[in-house]
Amino acid sequence: MRQMISKIKNKVPAHVGSLLGAFAFALLLLTLTRILFFVVHSEVFSNVRFTDWLAGVWFDSATLSLVLLPYIIVTLLPVHYHHFRLIKTVKVILYVVPVLFIVAFNLLDIGYFAFTHKRSTADLFAIVSAGNDVGQLLGSFIRDFWWLILIFIGLAILLIRYLRKRLKTENTDRISFTRKAIWFVALLPVFIIIGRGGLVLKPINIIDATLYTEPQNTALVLNSGFTILKSYSGDDLKEVKFYSEKECRKIFNPLRVSKPQHLLPGKPNVVIIMLESFGNEWVGSFNGGNSYTPFLDSLLKESWYFEYGFSNGKKSIEAVPTIVASVPALMDNPLISSSFSNNKIEGLPAVLKKAGYSTAFYHGATNGSMRFNSFTKQVGFDKYIGRFEYNNDAHFDKTWGILDEYFNPWSARQMSKQKQPFMATLFTLSSHHPYYIPPKWRNKLRNGPDPICKSLHYGDVSLKMFFEQAKREPWYENTVFVLVADHTPATKSEVYSQSTEMYRIPIAFYSPSGKLPKRRENAVFQQMDIMPTVIDLANVDTKYFSFGSSYFSNDPREAIAYLEGTYYYTSGKHMLVYSNGKAISLLDITKRTAKPRDDFKRNKEEVERMTRRLRAIIQSYSHTLMFNEMVAK
Repeated sequence: MRQMISKIKNKVPAHVGSLLGAFAFALLLLTLTRILFFVVHSEVFSNVRFTDWLAGVWFDSATLSLVLLPYIIVTLLPVHYHHFRLIKTVKVILYVVPVLFIVAFNLLDIGYFAFTHKRSTADLFAIVSAGNDVGQLLGSFIRDFWWLILIFIGLAILLIRYLRKRLKTENTDRISFTRKAIWFVALLPVFIIIGRGGLVLKPINIIDATLYTEPQNTALVLNSGFTILKSYSGDDLKEVKFYSEKECRKIFNPLRVSKPQHLLPGKPNVVIIMLESFGNEWVGSFNGGNSYTPFLDSLLKESWYFEYGFSNGKKSIEAVPTIVASVPALMDNPLISSSFSNNKIEGLPAVLKKAGYSTAFYHGATNGSMRFNSFTKQVGFDKYIGRFEYNNDAHFDKTWGILDEYFNPWSARQMSKQKQPFMATLFTLSSHHPYYIPPKWRNKLRNGPDPICKSLHYGDVSLKMFFEQAKREPWYENTVFVLVADHTPATKSEVYSQSTEMYRIPIAFYSPSGKLPKRRENAVFQQMDIMPTVIDLANVDTKYFSFGSSYFSNDPREAIAYLEGTYYYTSGKHMLVYSNGKAISLLDITKRTAKPRDDFKRNKEEVERMTRRLRAIIQSYSHTLMFNEMVAK
């Protein structure tokens, strides 16, 4: 065996051996970060097989073949220049920088994945580059994930030492130009083919991970370098066509006509309160009474709310367009940071403005955070009111913005300055990581098994402060309040990591006048349905564009979400998991469990019905975004 290995080494030139060794070492580093990723988030991944790890190596190989292509070319070129110091420096840069880029983002996602349940994509740069978020968040990341930084430094040292050793062996390489040219011609196409993902018609993309594993395990198979590269360099969306345009509109039509309900008199004020990370896991009304939100629970008893409330995404930047404009992120990039961010969109504030409403968006974060100030203006808000307008940094939490206990009641007072009828959206922020609690509250709030628990209780107390102030304002009685979480929080629970639970949030409508129902509706209701339902409750007679549907319409009660190439479509008692153009499973959503029952084989008719509807939504979504047809004509 040793003789065979020795013969192979003798036949392989030193520079080729150095290249293959460096490639293999980079693969080893990425595999180590994947193992660590799995260990930290093992509760999220189910039925992990050995083939999943092999698929991970394949995606790592494809990624390295892409990012290391300049290094590969410089190494293989049939020129005797490897002894020059400049060439050595160039090769070190071409190798170390791309590999450390992938390693760094793999490690970053070990901390970030719990919040998004997906690998980072290019929108991460848009999120953190807006406003002052980078500087504000850097400190909290270092404090909470210092151990990841130490691991990165250790891996970087190993990588540089290894490469130096490898480069020394290349100096002994004295083969002929012809032989070098043969190796160049032979190996370069191999790396190009690997970078494409094999001999395939189109290069592999994020969505192709589902071809190698179950949808719930795609994040384990992928690496963060791959998802960032593919989402940055590729198109945000590709048009798909399952049906003729006429047939598609019969199945799903985003052009709506309102149905004024007159449950509330005249034109009621509308206040939408978006609650940061208030997922069902910690809300007593939904989890059997283990509550960190006592005020919200008491308010729900006086409200019309939904047993099956669903968010349409996992990030705040996805929630705002979904709630105020009924446009979800059914692609790898959120709408705000996508190439469609400049599309003409007629959101809820624009529709209500035509009916005589004044509009404002309140968010205590630094102006520019996640580009909300730009987007809210685009969809029709008259004003964006943030940290700068609050103008008192004594109440700044040093990370995100103004603490909720101050910003919430202040916002209620500011709403009195709006001309009635008005629409206002208040987006809270204190229950966001790093979960800062002011010192005076730290011994007054309920502790829980997760750091977010006390932060949610603080957010709940601050919500109560808003309503206590709002009750003193002249507009309070003639207002419909919409309470909705922006997304679910990070979780270590095997149950709440399931696709059937990871989008479940409270959604409620509350009227102080008591003229709305006070009941828990046993129905599916998604964030996208808020805009059309509010239009009907505001008694506005109009045509509008919306991917969601009013509760008062005849459309099916449904919810949809997208994550790393897989769609999760809920209707009735089931969630359809759909990837690569076909249905994968049909999960029962009625029982909260770590192993939802799969009715895929038992209920083929339901699979076909839901698949037909979902495909029409996907087709309509891709067409209207790509052709900028998101306004009712």
